[in-house]
Amino acid sequence: MLIMDAYDIFKKLTKGLTFKNKVLGVKNNGQVSKPAIKKEEIEIKEEKISDTEEELNNGVENSGTESEDQNSDEEEQDDLQLVEGVKVRQEKKKKQKKEKTEDLKKKLELEEQNRFRNEHGIKTVGRHVPAALQDFSELVSRYNVSQALVDTVKQCGYSEPTPVQRQAMPCMLEDRQILACAPTGSGKTAAFLVPILHALGAPQGGPRALILCPTRELAQQIYREALRLSASSQLRCSVVRSIKESKVKEREATIRKSDIIVSTPNRLCYLLNQDNVNISLEKIRWLIIDEADKLFEGSEDQSSDFRQQMEQILAACGSKQRRVAMFSATHTPRLAQWSRRHLRGLINITVGHRNAATNLVDQELLFCGNESGKLVAFRQLVQQGLKPPVLVFVQSKDRAKQLFKELIYDGINVDVIHADRTQLQRDNVVRSFRVGRIWVLICTELMGRGIDFRGVNLVINYDFPPSAIAYIHRIGRAGRAGQKGRAITFFTQDDVANLRSIASVMQQSGCAVPEYMLQLRQDPNKRKKLLTKAPRRDNISTRLEKRPDKRKLEAADEVMKADKTKPTDSIKNAKNNKNRRTQNLEQNKQKHDNKADSKNNKKRKKKNLGNKKNKKVVKT
Repeated sequence: MLIMDAYDIFKKLTKGLTFKNKVLGVKNNGQVSKPAIKKEEIEIKEEKISDTEEELNNGVENSGTESEDQNSDEEEQDDLQLVEGVKVRQEKKKKQKKEKTEDLKKKLELEEQNRFRNEHGIKTVGRHVPAALQDFSELVSRYNVSQALVDTVKQCGYSEPTPVQRQAMPCMLEDRQILACAPTGSGKTAAFLVPILHALGAPQGGPRALILCPTRELAQQIYREALRLSASSQLRCSVVRSIKESKVKEREATIRKSDIIVSTPNRLCYLLNQDNVNISLEKIRWLIIDEADKLFEGSEDQSSDFRQQMEQILAACGSKQRRVAMFSATHTPRLAQWSRRHLRGLINITVGHRNAATNLVDQELLFCGNESGKLVAFRQLVQQGLKPPVLVFVQSKDRAKQLFKELIYDGINVDVIHADRTQLQRDNVVRSFRVGRIWVLICTELMGRGIDFRGVNLVINYDFPPSAIAYIHRIGRAGRAGQKGRAITFFTQDDVANLRSIASVMQQSGCAVPEYMLQLRQDPNKRKKLLTKAPRRDNISTRLEKRPDKRKLEAADEVMKADKTKPTDSIKNAKNNKNRRTQNLEQNKQKHDNKADSKNNKKRKKKNLGNKKNKKVVKT
């Protein structure tokens, strides 16, 4: 009986062979080292080895010695035969080489795409992100976009795609949901309108694309841009304007006929809540949310907020084919959290630095001391020479009215826009400002987002913005479409809470900022209060005011005088009340006496009549 294990059989079969790769139990010098393996005894019957088997073993040994002398190239081409019927071919290595070349090509393409994105300041986060556009002609070659639509885009003034258009258009054309954050004036409106016009194709009846924005002025602006870009197609666009009871049916008819709807959340929710209005949003394929960070402010519990209205609209757009694309110039954690939860296959697109102002705007901070100093500083700017058009931002509509009354007599073509004015007045003011009849426009946060006034040279923050995001949107009205602009922000001692955050925004955009502003301490509680409620400020006026300490003393004196006059007034009032009571008592006595006299007179008359009758009877 001969006892052999698998290792002994392998050793005997591979005697004299050399291996390129390391084999278990084989040393580098060719000597075989047995690992410590427990042998299992296997009984094998002794058989006589035939002549053919001996020749086969000798052939294996000879082939091993010959393979040592041959070159490595010949080893790759010839097959290696160990036992009859067992061959090791080199085809697998060739397949691996082919796979490696394909992987290298893909890696090179990805590196080229990333290099192109870095050149244009584009950052993307997501899986299988489409390649960015290098030119508008790729829309025709890659996505079969009609040449007429591309020609209309070029006629609208876009010679080459902007960074946000380079990445957002391919993502939307491949039906990917996106969250795009790009600076103000970077062409976000055209970035979502062109893919929508291509995706909808021919009109079918009923709304299939819905665009939401926070203000009516921005909705009107998007509507005008949609009309320009859809000139080559037969698609119908409409904007939800006034929603009076007399025009509700008219709005319902226009929405049913149109393919693209532009509206604010409040007006659309009002129409959806009406019982006599039948509007269906089930065919909506694309839902675009412009200025998304503003629309997702607040909590879901407050019905007056944009957040609650957005939830209602998203529930109404219940189609499975619905895609959501959100655009904004600023990025907030609430928006990012919501998009990660609700948008499947999301791609985050960021152009430039996140929450940073444009580099085309020269930003300045001007200390004015107090409220009267702001008006003096503004008039100094007017004397130095202003290049209209100019936008002036204040924190409330009351302050806008006060500033308008002060500037209207300075010989400046000035007007004001705020929420108290009617829609017709607001439209006329915006139109005249675009034409150039108005040089200086005083406005609130209403005009701080999305409004495209091309050619605005100067933005003045008369009242300090409540947050860095509001500051970015305000100064973004200047420096649009590649033009340079200027922004001046007035601040006082009361505005130190947010000064550091805005100074850091200015530093990111390349503006010079004093070092002490970047080292100021921030109070988070004050900053939260400023977001919810605007700070109290003195009225805007041109009269000379006394120092605050004297004003406090005068106020205290007035309070003391008021306290002194209180007892005298009360005594006088008490005397008057007594006099009134006595007069009333006297009047009541007189009335009572008069009544008693009248009763006595009646009794006397009756007695006299009775005496006369008795006398007549006696005579008879």
